[in-house]
Amino acid sequence: MEAYRLAREKFAATLSGKGAALKGARWNSIGVELIYTACNRSLAMAEVAVHFTLATLPGDYRMITIFIPDDISLKKLNISDLPTDWNTFPPPSATQAIGDQFIADNKYCVLQIPSAVTQGDYNLLINPNHPDFGSIKIISANKFPFDKRIFK
Repeated sequence: MEAYRLAREKFAATLSGKGAALKGARWNSIGVELIYTACNRSLAMAEVAVHFTLATLPGDYRMITIFIPDDISLKKLNISDLPTDWNTFPPPSATQAIGDQFIADNKYCVLQIPSAVTQGDYNLLINPNHPDFGSIKIISANKFPFDKRIFK
């Protein structure tokens, strides 16, 4: 399968989870490495766009296409598996606890979870510490200019 991620040019060549660990996010606490990806390019774009205005949007984004083997260990969570406030902003600590436990258990390499930004789409969270992580590869990292109409 393929997954997608938008990243600034200087971070587009590697998959590490270190960026997410610096500040924490919806599915991880500070200090917990997790790689956020999306099941499609549009969701990858939406996940980034919600954090910027046109004036603050950096111009050096790359759309990273990531190969994830079909037989990778994957756990799927549905909305019914999540706390009622899972998609609120700022994210609740309960969702961070879910991602932190996913990393701590180290049982699965990928966690499929519903997107808080685009209803009906899914994010794929990758555990960079899992033994199967080495089989996940970047296929391409192409320049990705945002269409300015998105920010009107």
